[in-house]
Amino acid sequence: MKTIIHLFDEAVSKYSTSPYLWEKVQDKYVSSTYQEVQLEVKQFAAGLIAFGLNKGDRIALMSEGRNAWVISELGMLYAGATNVPLSVKLEELTEIRFRIEHSEARYIIASRIQLKKIRQLYGQIPSVEKVILLDDEGDKGDMEVLYSEIMEMGKKLMQENPEMLKSRIAQVQPGDYANISYTSGTTADPKGIILTHRNYTANVEQACTLMTIESYYRTLLILPWDHSFGHTAGIYAFMAFGASLASVQIGKTPMETLKNIPVNIKELKPHVLMSVPALAKTFRKNIEKGIRDKGPKVEKLFNKALKVAYAYNRDGWSKGKGFQVWNYIMYKIYDKLIFSKIRANFGGELVFFIGGGAMLDIELQRFFYALGIPMFQGYGLSEAAPIISANSIENHKLGTSGHLVKFLDLEIRDEKGQVLPVGEKGEIVVRGENVMKGYWKNEKATAETLRDGWLYTGDMGYMDSDGFLYVLGRFKSLLISNDGEKYSPEGIEEALVEKSRYIDQCMLYNNQNAYTTALIVPNQGPILFDLRAKGLSPDSDEGQCLALKIIQRELDHYKPGGKFEGHFPARWLPSAIAILDEPFTEQNHMLNTTLKMVRGKITEKYANLIDFLYTPEGKEICNAKNKEAISTFKWDS
Repeated sequence: MKTIIHLFDEAVSKYSTSPYLWEKVQDKYVSSTYQEVQLEVKQFAAGLIAFGLNKGDRIALMSEGRNAWVISELGMLYAGATNVPLSVKLEELTEIRFRIEHSEARYIIASRIQLKKIRQLYGQIPSVEKVILLDDEGDKGDMEVLYSEIMEMGKKLMQENPEMLKSRIAQVQPGDYANISYTSGTTADPKGIILTHRNYTANVEQACTLMTIESYYRTLLILPWDHSFGHTAGIYAFMAFGASLASVQIGKTPMETLKNIPVNIKELKPHVLMSVPALAKTFRKNIEKGIRDKGPKVEKLFNKALKVAYAYNRDGWSKGKGFQVWNYIMYKIYDKLIFSKIRANFGGELVFFIGGGAMLDIELQRFFYALGIPMFQGYGLSEAAPIISANSIENHKLGTSGHLVKFLDLEIRDEKGQVLPVGEKGEIVVRGENVMKGYWKNEKATAETLRDGWLYTGDMGYMDSDGFLYVLGRFKSLLISNDGEKYSPEGIEEALVEKSRYIDQCMLYNNQNAYTTALIVPNQGPILFDLRAKGLSPDSDEGQCLALKIIQRELDHYKPGGKFEGHFPARWLPSAIAILDEPFTEQNHMLNTTLKMVRGKITEKYANLIDFLYTPEGKEICNAKNKEAISTFKWDS
């Protein structure tokens, strides 16, 4: 299994009549078998060759997840081309143009929804010759050709000259580039990660050493399909196991598509779901809202059930150990009464979640574990195609990133490059056939990241004595005190957001300063509710100070004497906070496409405000800037 073509051909030979792709057609999901998909893939590949595609050409693909996405990518690979997958969340034309121009894409494949962005770039990118439209409906310009027309060309070529396609397929080698996948755009010029056919197939082989996906399993691929995690774990790992994947029903707007997810889950009844933390948090909030809506008695029972489940499950690795008979009995009762009904909202067939993209809060993991649909944290990065480790049904420990995949070397190294023993923190470095070829047209970044065959991840972590990997955060994200000590802020940030209904987003900052500061995006609704209960307004001085004290109180819970005392070292808790009147979003580039904070851009935008927090006035919670931010609060009447 050296190329993706080998991977797919092997799957077709084993599972020819089994479903591989599911797509919503009118009011129900319809499947396409492995054999049917392969026929379309070969036809599209032949069509591209007939159209003039040469081996090694790059094609940019910008579309929502759908059958044609997979068929397009596989068709490109069968024809010897390289896919440049683009996120549909990209809105800035400069960002889209950079990726297409930098990759020197010869063609673009786009859905009608994405076409309006692409059309604005016509004439600006010399390398682009034609745009292939996935949808027949609507107008067609001079630069454009229909997907159906390419398929017709392919059909004709396969009838008249089938050897041409066979010859091209035979030329594809394991070291050929399968993807140039661009980083999430946390810098002005994102890096193009070159992943070869063998990078992907090696990573699929590695992933299969940790987890078994039954051939009858279905997944609804709710992650962006260009995302490396969904790409490998969804499209290719499911292929290797003969399992199937479905796309979310595409709405007229991104919000409409998002609203289709819970409906589609009930319709498809998936066995596995892949999630990133932001999505998992949304699931949890919706579950808790549903429980609250049923009244205080049900909410009380639910919280009691969670407490019992947490006690019984522990960290998963030590589940049920010790004298747990009573907890076991009560857990089974609560599971039948409450948790099974929640699982029904996920279709009733869901076995587990796979979590990736960023660190999952341990509280979030405990929550879903209690419900009987564990969320197994994994770790990886796009440069490693991306899977490095994962928890599994057989071996899991909550709060960790799981056991390492086989056929991969991992070391924890200090700043001098020395290998550290078990339990000591350092940089995670890995080596294996899954590690990228390098960054496209960026030798400097490649040399910095790939050294002597090792990939330096930039992530801090350590291994425990049970063989589990702990990932603590990005080195670039670390808080650094004025005495040089370092600390990862993610745990504090997640706790403040997860445990407080008054805090929506939070970023800590300390770059060799006397104390740590925080930028906080408040959750306006609950704060305004509390103000109204006291007869106060966010426009008044008294109301503004009360709102700020409410937020300060949430931070004080973690300080000495607070109810969460000891959760984090006191010296790293924020001593001054700034209230922001604008949330971090993808649109303002404060979040990347996987909804992680882009710390560099946030720090740059709020540099003056951060400096202010290190002044005597800024250290006071009720300062003029914070009061001004509170005054912008609006009550939704």
